[in-house]
Amino acid sequence: MATAGKVIKCRAAVAWEPTAPLMMEEIEVAPPQEGEIRIKVVATGVCHTDLYHLFEGKDKRGFPTVLGHEGAGVVESVGPGVTDFKPGDKVIPLFLSQCGECKFCKCPKTNLCDRNWSSKYHDIMSDPTTRFTCRDRPILQFMGTSTFSEYTVINQIAVAKIDDDAPLERVCLLGCGISTGYGAAVNTAGVTPGSVCAVFGLGAVGLAAVMGCKNAGASRIFAVDINEQKFEKAKVFGATDFLNPKAYNKPISEVLAEMTNGGVDFSLECVGNTEVMRTALESCVKGWGVSVLVGWTDVKDFSARPIQLISGKTWKGSLFGGFKSKDSVPNLVCDYMTGKIKLDEFITHKMSLEQVNDFIIYSPPCFLQTCMTFFLLWREKEKL
Repeated sequence: MATAGKVIKCRAAVAWEPTAPLMMEEIEVAPPQEGEIRIKVVATGVCHTDLYHLFEGKDKRGFPTVLGHEGAGVVESVGPGVTDFKPGDKVIPLFLSQCGECKFCKCPKTNLCDRNWSSKYHDIMSDPTTRFTCRDRPILQFMGTSTFSEYTVINQIAVAKIDDDAPLERVCLLGCGISTGYGAAVNTAGVTPGSVCAVFGLGAVGLAAVMGCKNAGASRIFAVDINEQKFEKAKVFGATDFLNPKAYNKPISEVLAEMTNGGVDFSLECVGNTEVMRTALESCVKGWGVSVLVGWTDVKDFSARPIQLISGKTWKGSLFGGFKSKDSVPNLVCDYMTGKIKLDEFITHKMSLEQVNDFIIYSPPCFLQTCMTFFLLWREKEKL
C-alpha cells in the first residue's frame, strides 16, 4: 500500500484525562517496527473495561490514551520479521497476547502470556511504548490495542488472523466481551450437562455467559440483574429463570438456595462488583459448587467467610474466558459463521466514531455498571 513505511495521520477519540469526554483528534500513527503490524480499524465495540479505565480506575498515569479493545480490521502494512500476516488480511487485535514461547503460553492450564502489557503495567492498563502521537505528545495505546482510532499498531503476538469472509462489524465483538463471558462458562467454570447455573449481571459479558451455559447443556439458567428490561434479551441466549434482587426482602443467595435445593452448581459474576462476587459464591451449593469472577475490577478488595471454601466450594477467576487468544479467536469466528454462537443479537446500535461520547459520557450510571450490549463504531460507507 502507498502508506507503507510512512506516518499515517488519522482520526482517533483521545481520552486526555480521567472522567472527561473523549476528544476527536488527528493523531500520527508511526509505521510498524520489528514484529509489529499496522491495522486499519473497520469496526469496534465499546466495553465496560473502557469505561472502567475512564471512570473507575482513573489512574492519571494511564492518560492520555486512546481507548477501545474490541476491534476488527485489515492489515495495512507489516514491520520487519512479520511472516504470518500480509496487507489485506482480516484480523482481530487481542488485548491478551500469546507469544507461544513463555512458560504460561506453553502451559495448558492458563491463557496468560508473560509478554503481555498486563505483566508489568496492569495498573495503568497500557505499555508506555506507543506508536501514537498527538500535539507532539505520546498517546498511550489502551490495553495494547486502541481501537478507537482509524489505525493502530500492534505486536504480532497480539493479533489473530481470521477468515476472509468474516463480517468485521460482527466478529469484532470476539475481541473481548463475548469471548470472555462465553469462555468463563465453557472453559473456566466447566459447566456440565444437566447442571444448574446462575449468571449475575446481564451486560454483554453476562449474556455471553448465559449462552455458554446453554451451549454446555445446563438444564436451568438463572439470569440475575436489577434491570428487568434485560430479561427478554437473556431469554434469547438461553436463560430459563429471572431474578431481580431488589424484588426480595432477603439476600438473593438465600432465594437461589430455596429454589434449587441448596444452591446452584455454577455461578458467574459478570459485573465487576466485589459485593456481587461474594453473593455469587454464597449462591453455590456446598460440596461442589463453582463460582467464577468474570467482571473486571482492581480498585477494591473482596472477601468471604472461610466456611464457604472449607465446605467444598471453589472460587476462581477468568481472563478472556480462559481462551488462548491467537489459537482460539479464529475458531470462535468460525463458530459464529457456522451458527454455534450468536453475535448479531448483542448489537444494539451502530454509530460513527464521532458519536462515541453519546454512549460513553451520557449513559446513565446504572447502564455503565452492567453495560447492556455493544455499540459499534464502524466505517459503514468505506470499502475495506
